[in-house]
Amino acid sequence: MNIEFKHIDISQLSKETIEKAKKIKFLVLDIDGVCTNGQLYMNSQGETIKTFHVHDGIGIKTAFMAGIEVGIITGRKDKCVEERMRPLGVTEYYSGFYSKLEPLQKIADNKNISFAEMAYLGDDIIDLDPLLRVGLPCAVQNAREEVKQIASIITKTKGGDGAVRELVEILLACQEKQPAALYWIH
Repeated sequence: MNIEFKHIDISQLSKETIEKAKKIKFLVLDIDGVCTNGQLYMNSQGETIKTFHVHDGIGIKTAFMAGIEVGIITGRKDKCVEERMRPLGVTEYYSGFYSKLEPLQKIADNKNISFAEMAYLGDDIIDLDPLLRVGLPCAVQNAREEVKQIASIITKTKGGDGAVRELVEILLACQEKQPAALYWIH
């Protein structure tokens, strides 16, 4: 079977960004506006309901398969997020943190990695602190301008529409690993 995967083009990235991406061992994700479209739905019991794109789930699983670990730092505490992340294998999960530096440091300590070996995908001003500290700051296409200004990579995809998967595939391309889809084809 001869399948070509040409949808990820890293030629537009600077050499510096590609070199930073090669060092990434851990990808940290925000939830609202990154793994979701940022909209909150509430049921009559006051529980939050969110939608997640299946492509992002496959992206997270693929990152793990390719040797890039994934964690979550989110400001909100929503049971639905934990229920989504657990089956994907995410164990570094921090909710209820509007200041994200403490959990970012915990991840670095737990995994014995430096901030330079971490990428962070965010969308809003709550993400600025970690974005300014990690080796590879990234933003979704519909992120706030303040976030885009400091991002080394801005996805073409909006948050909640597969942006996580896109970033994982960019990281794999920069690290010269096989395309994400090939991890799933036997």
